[in-house]
Amino acid sequence: MVRQSSPQVVRTRIAPSPTGEDIHIGNLYTALINFAVARKNKGQFIIRIEDTDRTRFVPGAEEKILQSIKAFGLDYDEGPDKEGPYTPYRQSERLEMYKKSASELVAKGHAYYCFCSKERLDMVRAEQQSKKQLPRYDKYCLHEVKNTEERIQRGEKYVIRLNVFPDQQVKFVDVIRGEIVFDSNQIDDQVLLKSDGYPTYHLGVVVDDHAMNITHIIRAEEWITSTPKHVLLYQAFGWEMPIFAHVPILRNPDRSKLSKRKNPVWASWYLEQGFLPEAILNFLALMGWSHPEEKEIFSLDEFISLFDLKDVKPAGPIFDIQKLEWMNGVYIRNHQISNLKSQIIQQDPRLEKLDDDLFDQLLPLAQTRMKKLNEFYELTKYIFEKPQRELSEKEKEITEKLKNKLLTIEQWSNETILITLKQVMEEEGVKMSVLYKVLTGSEHGLPLSDVLAILGKERVLTLLS
Repeated sequence: MVRQSSPQVVRTRIAPSPTGEDIHIGNLYTALINFAVARKNKGQFIIRIEDTDRTRFVPGAEEKILQSIKAFGLDYDEGPDKEGPYTPYRQSERLEMYKKSASELVAKGHAYYCFCSKERLDMVRAEQQSKKQLPRYDKYCLHEVKNTEERIQRGEKYVIRLNVFPDQQVKFVDVIRGEIVFDSNQIDDQVLLKSDGYPTYHLGVVVDDHAMNITHIIRAEEWITSTPKHVLLYQAFGWEMPIFAHVPILRNPDRSKLSKRKNPVWASWYLEQGFLPEAILNFLALMGWSHPEEKEIFSLDEFISLFDLKDVKPAGPIFDIQKLEWMNGVYIRNHQISNLKSQIIQQDPRLEKLDDDLFDQLLPLAQTRMKKLNEFYELTKYIFEKPQRELSEKEKEITEKLKNKLLTIEQWSNETILITLKQVMEEEGVKMSVLYKVLTGSEHGLPLSDVLAILGKERVLTLLS
């Protein structure tokens, strides 16, 4: 396979698998890094769908992944829905290429056919484990099977395995971690082509990255142990090696790995919860990397202009959702009101029924207090639906007193309302949280006198009825 464009053109990619609900937030982080490297170097960013794991394939997942990537503004240059010179961009549509490549490796002696049954493989593994040996294939079919072609002609099922030569040092340079060396005696003869004709990750990723002229392989650190197999494949094919960089895995505050068993991990969940895409990208940019001026708030364009892979720290960064909420609040406060209004309605369609004038008056009050877009409804829901209040006898008395005092106000304004609220608090010996509760059902919220002034006397008295 011959590269079709200049090697000076930086080309990065992510290759998500459609085996979940959406793209994982950790994969979105990797996508951001790939996107930044491509854009900084005036290169191209590619999406390739690795859909060869048919047992875990989730219908509709590909569409959701692409939708989420677009929602975060990580515009890609080529992909399954954005054709380019290296089409197709789904691995399931590239099977002939993998078959041809695997056969080429067999012809060169770098791979071989394996006919072993699952039962034999389980037996070999169990024996190795009993002897406390590293579980790996024992090369039986390479050394003992002599009638390979005959067995294939008979229609026997087989896989093609990588032939790892013993006593070698397999080396590669990681931009983030420096030189990494593996002993080939610790590397298994990995299955490259499965019996159903689909490639494993290892063959597919190498063949596609080369064919698509990918210059930088930027992925999570969990793939470091797979990289020596890929290095051996590049060497076996006689292909130029790409640049490798393994970014750290995002971790919880307790240092455990982010996982769907413990955390919300799908990127779309964060949008549904009212996080702004630009705030999430800013937060992810700080995972393992620091702004040279130690700024915490900066744009995507600024990140792209300053980012360099060699500045990424290999230690797993902490994904602290409370820090993300703080950052999202900063973005909300800095947002233009008109844009914020449309995003809030898009995030929560229930707000479409709110009167425009009332919305426009309430939004500046809410903007200073919201950390997520979905908090606007929570801060104002007593305007839409009758508050659910469980009041004590004392609180019921305060409700009547507050209602009677508000009823006597002739000049309905923020100032006169605030005076009345303070009178009731002083006379009853209670805090503002009690007045919040009798009015809204919650003990805190938007500035009470401001909201009551906006709602008008008649509507406020209805709240207290």
